[in-house]
Amino acid sequence: SSGADDSASRSALFAQINRGEGITSGLRHVSDDMKTHKNPALKSQGGPVRSGPKPFTAPKPACNANPSQKTSPKAPALLELEGKKWRVENQENAPNLVISDTELKQVAYVFKCTNSTLQIKGKINSITLDNCKKLGLVFDDVVGIVEIINSRDVKVQVMGKVPTISINKTDGCHVYLSKNSLDCEIVSAKSSEMNVLVPTEGGDFTEFPVPEQFKTVWNGQKLVTTVTEIAG
Repeated sequence: SSGADDSASRSALFAQINRGEGITSGLRHVSDDMKTHKNPALKSQGGPVRSGPKPFTAPKPACNANPSQKTSPKAPALLELEGKKWRVENQENAPNLVISDTELKQVAYVFKCTNSTLQIKGKINSITLDNCKKLGLVFDDVVGIVEIINSRDVKVQVMGKVPTISINKTDGCHVYLSKNSLDCEIVSAKSSEMNVLVPTEGGDFTEFPVPEQFKTVWNGQKLVTTVTEIAG
């Protein structure tokens, strides 16, 4: 019986389709007063209007779980003697920093100083420049080593003597030697734009670049590394 009902339904559907234009004769005519675009009052009487999907909106940034966490305050500028160590830290735009009361056993540690100039008078054990930028250092005598680490655009001038200057992870370093410090050893690693300036008889300086490129070959027994000269 189910199959017979389905056949009857399909036959009735095909009969309606075959009527052609006559299929619309049974439709109800819609007058102007029944059209919502000509009678706005009907909009409020009708059912809910179907709307399309909501437009895309950018997600809101997540709220900080801990709003009390803010940028750490700026560290204070220091120039003080702590035991045997001179601490020069966080100095900015300070062109006249001077350490004059020095002793042989003392060391100087210069950290995060920017756009400043430091002069160290007398004889001191060692000097370390760490994470400095656009810093000028002038010193008399160092009996140990002068280290320049993680810095950028620094200038170091030796007025007396220093046995060793170490330059590590630094971009842009000019070393001005005195006549008494021409035998200084300059050790560099992972650095670039290094220059050594040697005094002339007339009081001026002649600039020499420190090599940054090297060539290594196997000679059959060991690796041999030589400096790669750069023209110009």
